Amino acid sequence: MTPSILLASTSPFRQALLHKLGLPFITAAPEVDETPQAGETAEALVIRLATAKAKALAKTHSGHWIIGSDQVCVLDGQITGKPHTAENARAQLRAASGKAITFYTGLALFHPDSGQLQQCCEPFVVHFRALTDAEIAGYVEKEQPLQCAGSFKSEGLGICLFDRLEGRDPNTLIGLPLIALNEMLLKAGINPLTS
Repeated sequence: MTPSILLASTSPFRQALLHKLGLPFITAAPEVDETPQAGETAEALVIRLATAKAKALAKTHSGHWIIGSDQVCVLDGQITGKPHTAENARAQLRAASGKAITFYTGLALFHPDSGQLQQCCEPFVVHFRALTDAEIAGYVEKEQPLQCAGSFKSEGLGICLFDRLEGRDPNTLIGLPLIALNEMLLKAGINPLTS
């Protein structure tokens, strides 16, 4: 029997990624304050938040393996969040044009009953090609990436914004590093290939 798995996220993108592993799971929204702490690095922030999201659901979902994930992107040494408006999305893409953005995705797997916790941070670098204002405006209008860190959806038309991608797992860019998650699941005794 497959152990119970809970994804501590209501993101349709993370859910679609987790479905790739073929394991049954449920989802729930964790209530976590995502405000960065003073002096906190991007890596430390995403690991802390991924862990907090997994642990936030521990009391209501004992007996589950809880997956938490969080992501930020860093451009010119600054953490960049979701744009929320078209104007901010265009500004983020103008700032990224011709540059590299590093995405940091924190991942945590927590089992409340045993207290077992695994956590990591997966980096992924996106190299943007030089973009014109017309391309940026057209992209934002067509895809509306207002709830996406970095103002793009790499799984969609956003791929046209890039020169190249660097990282061990392209799923990381979408918000759930499946290679790292599979490693954690295997350590927890859950094998997607035999479950």
